Amino acid sequence: MKIGIITVSDRASKGIYEDLSGKAIIDTLNDYLNSPWKEVYEVIPDEQDIIETTMIKMADEQNCALIVTTGGTGPAKRDVTPEATEKVCDRMMPGFGELMRQESLKFVPTAILSRQTAGLRKDTLILNLPGKPKSIRECLDAVFPAIPYCLDLMEQDFMECDENVIKVFRPKAK
Repeated sequence: MKIGIITVSDRASKGIYEDLSGKAIIDTLNDYLNSPWKEVYEVIPDEQDIIETTMIKMADEQNCALIVTTGGTGPAKRDVTPEATEKVCDRMMPGFGELMRQESLKFVPTAILSRQTAGLRKDTLILNLPGKPKSIRECLDAVFPAIPYCLDLMEQDFMECDENVIKVFRPKAK
């Protein structure tokens, strides 16, 4: 299974600082997943057209089953990741953003400023995460239990997870 990781950051894309957020996603997925997966990784600036183009390329050309973004979800003028996600998706999955904000509110009152969302582009799930590495793990711990079943419903490869690390939900067979 291919999983796209997109870090949206002007400064990280220019090499001003190291991309810790994208690496946090990769580390978390390595903790969660038992099934083999390949990362498709990009660090790009906060430019809506570049974000859209990168998502489309990962979904349509590189056949990523899941694309996870980090950064660009706040209220600043250059935070346009949710707009890019909405533009490239066929259907939105607002429950992901709702749950991530609810979880983040346990840690910081500013979680209500986050505009994280998720959506479907054909048979790819696109998930927007915050830009802070600590918040990435907190949010993924909250929403990831639904992701393997979502991918099952979209007829993607079976995602096997380490149940000692993350308990995923799949309905019991009848």
